Amino acid sequence: MKTWFITGANGGLAYPMIEILLARGDRVAATVRKSQSLDELQEKYGLNLWRTTLDLTDSHSIKQAVSKAIKDFGTIDILVNNAGYGLFGAVEEVSDEQIEHLFQTNFFGSLRVARAFMPYFRSQGKGYIVQISSMVGHLSNPGQGLYSASKWAVEGVFETLAKEAAPFNIKLTLVEPGGIHTGFFANNGVFGQELDAYNDHPARDFKKLYHNIHDKKDPNIILGGDPEKMAKAIIQCVDGENVPLRLVLGSDAYEEIKAALTARLTELDTKKELAYSTDIKCQVMECVVK
Repeated sequence: MKTWFITGANGGLAYPMIEILLARGDRVAATVRKSQSLDELQEKYGLNLWRTTLDLTDSHSIKQAVSKAIKDFGTIDILVNNAGYGLFGAVEEVSDEQIEHLFQTNFFGSLRVARAFMPYFRSQGKGYIVQISSMVGHLSNPGQGLYSASKWAVEGVFETLAKEAAPFNIKLTLVEPGGIHTGFFANNGVFGQELDAYNDHPARDFKKLYHNIHDKKDPNIILGGDPEKMAKAIIQCVDGENVPLRLVLGSDAYEEIKAALTARLTELDTKKELAYSTDIKCQVMECVVK
């Protein structure tokens, strides 16, 4: 039996994950936005499901929730940072307040929860952090710039945390899903104020796609990611012996990330001679003496 702490438990990948974990006898501490969330699972699994509301923009609330979950369950083995949302629109269209709230939630919120667990995981000599990122942590398209930026920031700091935590026997995996057939497009999207200058701009294409999915206007648009299959893949990753730094889920994620990385490497290679040409040139002995 393992004990999990999962944020954003009322949707996305978290809900099917919690169902699977409770069904197999694990315990779950779940944080939700609404107190009535997970009522059916609570009635079915009783004390194996612990829940509380949590505001990821409030560091005091995070510390209280983490401390209480550890106290009530006696131990936490795995943290799953799942909570987050999308902010969409051209970079010029989103407001300063929207940008700040996005980063307070997606980046600082995830970071605060992980940092709150680090002392506890270090003291017990083990732990596992699963950070839900996105394929857009490797790429960015018009209309998704700020959401991508929040995930790029997540990728950077959690890659470093993985290296810093490893000597303490704390494992970490960044999960990078593509499109998922969940309520993300129905409930977790915020848009900037539209400017007429972008009406025929590529930045507007993503909003059209978003609403076609949300409103089911185009039956041919199907998000390929199966949330239950992805949840099972994450659990199998945690249960396994090999710990990947990154776990890509979804064919679209694989193809988009591969294309983005290939393009970056190709461009980098074209600048190799220029990069080397900007080094300080000196004789070997002269450099040693100096």
